[in-house]
Amino acid sequence: MSEQYRGKIIVAPMVRVCTLPYRLLTIDYGTDLVYTEETIDFKMLRSTKRENNVLGTVDFIDKSDGTVFFRTCERERTKVIFQIGTSDAQRALKVGKMVESYVAGLDVNMGCPKEFSIKGGMGAALLSQPEKVKSILSTLVQGLTIPVTCKIRLLKTLPDTIELCKLIEECGVAAIAIHGRTKEERPNHPNHNDMIKEIANVLTIPVIANGGSKEIKCYEDIERFRQETGASSVMIARAAMWNCSILRPEGVLPLDTVADAYLRYCIDYENPFTYSKYTLQNMLRELQDTPRGKAFLETQTLQEISYIWGLGTYFKTQLAKQSEACMCLNSDPKKNGKIAMPPSADHVEIVEKEEDHQKIVEMPIQFIRGNFNNADLPKMLLNTYVFRNQLSGPRYAHTTIDKFFSASVVVDGIRYASSLREKSKRYSEQGAAAVCLHALGVVHKTYGFIPADGARKYQYVLNDVNSEKEKTAKREYSENEDPETETEKATELKKRKSESNIFKRTFKVKPKVAEENSNSEKFRDVVETS
Repeated sequence: MSEQYRGKIIVAPMVRVCTLPYRLLTIDYGTDLVYTEETIDFKMLRSTKRENNVLGTVDFIDKSDGTVFFRTCERERTKVIFQIGTSDAQRALKVGKMVESYVAGLDVNMGCPKEFSIKGGMGAALLSQPEKVKSILSTLVQGLTIPVTCKIRLLKTLPDTIELCKLIEECGVAAIAIHGRTKEERPNHPNHNDMIKEIANVLTIPVIANGGSKEIKCYEDIERFRQETGASSVMIARAAMWNCSILRPEGVLPLDTVADAYLRYCIDYENPFTYSKYTLQNMLRELQDTPRGKAFLETQTLQEISYIWGLGTYFKTQLAKQSEACMCLNSDPKKNGKIAMPPSADHVEIVEKEEDHQKIVEMPIQFIRGNFNNADLPKMLLNTYVFRNQLSGPRYAHTTIDKFFSASVVVDGIRYASSLREKSKRYSEQGAAAVCLHALGVVHKTYGFIPADGARKYQYVLNDVNSEKEKTAKREYSENEDPETETEKATELKKRKSESNIFKRTFKVKPKVAEENSNSEKFRDVVETS
């Protein structure tokens, strides 16, 4: 089993980064192994496993909030290493049994210096508890059919570190990853390559050197770092997070190319928006201060990010395919991970039903604050509409489901509710009010689904940039009218213009909300009264 870890380039576990889309991208670029982000044993043990036939994945879902926290697919089966945070041998073994059919190996985090990890007796807290280290690793090695490894940090002295590493080796692990800093040291401190080399010289199992991102700027630097540490393999964290094409022997790709490929995987596998945005932020770094970077920072949905990178059409196409697959399989979208708000009303069905002689109207809509101006919040418009039309209500009610809120509002004897949950009670009320407004035809179908006019400070700044790009493309086309390539250029120009128009329709600023909704007399009454 140790051979799996010799002569390898490995991507380190990184919180919120190492989800399925990122892992698949690193595999595309040539990584030999890629670790998942650390998962705490308790979280895994309270999860439920689900076969996602729509996405072709296996999902592990947290029962407490319904979120998918580990999603994997057959393509990464021989490449992905599942890392756990644990302080108990039996809990660790139960987790290992849950995942051993879907991963290439199991790793125990024994180096995380974060307070939450240490307080739980996990991560770097284990470095000073050799007997517990021995218990956990020996139990896993004897009880699992997949390789077991651990990742540690250096102790304060080299002899103490070597003593711990020899104990770990005696447990029968396949390899040991060593971050060349102590738990007190941070990335600005130098990595102790010399200490890793001393450890590698005395162990017989593969040593995986970690902590050299400051020294790794290109593919050739990976081998240089391996030689300096005398390690069998190299594990890369931040250098791969900034641009994972550093894993390519052929050379680093432009950041735009990497971001485009990453976003496509995010769309394909419904990666959580917060994780997608966090990963892209770490890729952009100083580019966050550009017009596009500032527009990106204001995004609140994966769809918005897709538009910024010119992937609006791809997003809609993939969404349609996934929806069609759900229908063909007679699947409940929620049971296949599709619990996020659809991108537009075109993808939404307003459902009417009756329970206990009460008419109920439902649709999937979440309240995303950035999609609304202060003057057109759902509850505000609904209050005005009810008053204007002398209806009874609105009366709001809440239920709490696994730490999430679900609200409904009764207007004129009919209960309106969103089928999606919110983390905030106030937001759940806004979502219920939005359902009512849609069901009554008070608002335009785009209301709440795309950014409201003027809701994004930098979006129209980015429009100017895109407009200038379009003008440049037209100039290039007119200056280079080669008959043989004229048709090809015209097609490309038409494609650019189409994407630009989609973006402008989504983010351009209009002076009045009422103009957008001039086809609705009821809506005009509400706005004028407001």
